[in-house]
Amino acid sequence: MTTFLTILVPLLPLASGLLIGLFGRHLGNRSHQVGVPALVTACLGSLWLLYAVSSGGPVRVGFQAASTGPHDWLSFSLYIDRLSAVMMVLITGVSTIIHLYSINYLQGEQGYARFYALLGLITFVILSLVSSANLFMLFVFWQLLSWMLYLLLAYNFGHPPAVRFAFKTLIVHRVGDVMFLAGILLTYALFGTLEFSQLFARAAEAEILLPLWPGGQPVISAVTAITLLIFVGAMAKSAQFPLHVWLPDTMDTPTPVSALMHAGIVNAGGFLLNRLAPLYGLSPTTLHVVFAIGALTVVLGAGMMLIQNDIKKTLGFSTMAQMGYMVMECGLGAFALAIFHLIAHGVFKATLFLNAGHVIQASRHEPKRPAADRMEEAVSFSRATWITGVGVTLLLPLIILLIAHGILAIPLKDAQGAVIFLFFAWVTASQAMFSLYRLNAASWKGSGVMLLTLLLVIFTYLWVAETFTYFLYPEPGVAHAYFQVAALPAQLFDGLVLVIAAMIVLGWAHLYTNIRGQRNLFQEWVASLRPQFYVLFMNRLYVDQFYSWAGKGIIRFAQRLDHSLGGWKQ
Repeated sequence: MTTFLTILVPLLPLASGLLIGLFGRHLGNRSHQVGVPALVTACLGSLWLLYAVSSGGPVRVGFQAASTGPHDWLSFSLYIDRLSAVMMVLITGVSTIIHLYSINYLQGEQGYARFYALLGLITFVILSLVSSANLFMLFVFWQLLSWMLYLLLAYNFGHPPAVRFAFKTLIVHRVGDVMFLAGILLTYALFGTLEFSQLFARAAEAEILLPLWPGGQPVISAVTAITLLIFVGAMAKSAQFPLHVWLPDTMDTPTPVSALMHAGIVNAGGFLLNRLAPLYGLSPTTLHVVFAIGALTVVLGAGMMLIQNDIKKTLGFSTMAQMGYMVMECGLGAFALAIFHLIAHGVFKATLFLNAGHVIQASRHEPKRPAADRMEEAVSFSRATWITGVGVTLLLPLIILLIAHGILAIPLKDAQGAVIFLFFAWVTASQAMFSLYRLNAASWKGSGVMLLTLLLVIFTYLWVAETFTYFLYPEPGVAHAYFQVAALPAQLFDGLVLVIAAMIVLGWAHLYTNIRGQRNLFQEWVASLRPQFYVLFMNRLYVDQFYSWAGKGIIRFAQRLDHSLGGWKQ
């Protein structure tokens, strides 16, 4: 039964996509009658697979297509473990919701059948990607995902910007894919296998050093070189700075496509890092680079999100920042926490995009919607709400430590990973407190919601996330080992904690002085920086302009080279 479902789950969306593609002219607006039942069945099958692998262990199904000497390299196999099963449930669940939502949302569109065909095919590609048993098969579907995404983004081919931005997305992904392919070739050259289990075992046996350039010095670990190359591929798919430029420009597609992209496709980088976690766990250097890129993406994505005036672009930059959080968690060794974040964000962001589509459609039919902005009401200072927010924020670390150490028995002494895990809980709760306070609700309502948020964050991080960590990595010591490998230098770690803690405290002080009308210590300095940052983030840090300038320069150089070579041949 389990083997049958392992094959059936990805084949169902493939079959629906092919049937709709072949008979779309006859099906027309009834195309969903093929796609929806297939996805519902696949979702139920994914749930059964999750139960089966959780209780009975991983499942492998496949065949050998070719062999070269002693090494089997061309193998198409499906490998379903707990990570794959969780991802398959997320993918089929989100795709099912999007199939159902699109029935009425795209009713009457010219490409109705084509949309459902592409939706089924891309669901098949993502399912096959997360269930691949080796790097070769994973890369094949990684490539197919880029092309299928291009076709979906160019769905509205009569709209030139949509086609142009779809091509831009494909080009950015090509950059990451070239580096990914280079990492795969280096992997096979050094370890002689692309099978995950064999690769992880051989990489852990002995360290291989590679010279950075001919001459022998300096050298770099082979695992570090491979993981860095593959990480560039993950950066492109998951919109990490500076390969983020494609994501904000993909909003000309139908909203269901945006929902699928932000809830599933953009998560591919986080899944890839988790699938190769045993390999990344051998390279502290790569994990530090991953952490730095993720942290930078968080700050820049959040900054660009705040100045947007388009609902879908706001959500797009929000996704960029959240993917930065996900990658940063991987860089800290919290691989399971990244998957937990990925699932929560995927479901949440899919809901937001679908609701954004509803709002956009309603505003088109009713010119008065959304209502005109009212004059900003005078902000009343609520001492009770402010005291509750500050008190909860400052006492939260003590509460978390007591619960973690006394009830859950989480080791804290000389365990940087556990401290990071708990520090995320505090930062998340503090961010929630800021947001709730700025709603300017009545004091008793704001205070009550803050206390409920406190309980929710503690429950989520200290029980659900901890339980999920040992669900994905049940072997004793595995999750803790990743934290140890990713540990930052002690002084750097302490400095980061102190800086972020100081920013949280100063944030509450700034809110207090701002609303009370008192003089801010850095008022003039902050006021002078605001317009500069606004212009900088509004222009997306000028990264797009730099790429455009560099691209034109390369084209001019190629044209001059072609002209000179042509004259030389003559």
